[in-house]
Amino acid sequence: MILLGIDTSGKTASCALFDTDTEIFLAHTSLFTEKTHSQVIMPAVRNMIEQAGKNISDVEMIAAANGPGSYTGLRIGVSAVKAMGFALNCKCVGVSTLKGLAFNNIAYKGTICSIMNARAELVYTCTYKSNGYELESICAEKIISRDELAEFLAFNGTEVLLCGDGSPDFFMNYRSPMFTIAPPQSRLQNACGICLAALYSEPVPPDELEVSYLQKAKAEKDLENKS
Repeated sequence: MILLGIDTSGKTASCALFDTDTEIFLAHTSLFTEKTHSQVIMPAVRNMIEQAGKNISDVEMIAAANGPGSYTGLRIGVSAVKAMGFALNCKCVGVSTLKGLAFNNIAYKGTICSIMNARAELVYTCTYKSNGYELESICAEKIISRDELAEFLAFNGTEVLLCGDGSPDFFMNYRSPMFTIAPPQSRLQNACGICLAALYSEPVPPDELEVSYLQKAKAEKDLENKS
């Protein structure tokens, strides 16, 4: 099966084409950009598929990072995947951005903690146990303070691999011999992790693909505060 993965949850716009039968990534594009993902992601997908010698009609399933992350980025990515899903009449998979980050580092055997910056001192996070092939969630996805996360990991009592855009600051501020930070090439979101995580997720029809923010958008909060 040819699986197309897309991640637009952060500043990195990424897409990947994965052959699940051979377990080979046929192509992968990742761009750290200040441009809006609506300008970048679809041209990147078209070029990547062309360079891989494939046609868009060869894609049999599409996976998207569906949150947490940038509200605008997530909506752009999920909307693009839904549109392609309808056009190709194929199923879609919504993958947690945090889980995709952990799958970027799946070869690490032990505890993996995905950390994404939210607002102020808050982070999106989830911790997983990896056997080198699959992940098991140790906790639910949550939005908590960095101090709360440090306390949780301290009580966990095992060595931890940190990944995500929130991991460098966390690693520097809470120095511990128990912490290792993922290398730059696997630290940030990319569509390869989304493809791998999608293999352990339930596909749905395009119209059922939804975004998962973990917190309300700023506009919703502002409206509630005025009422």
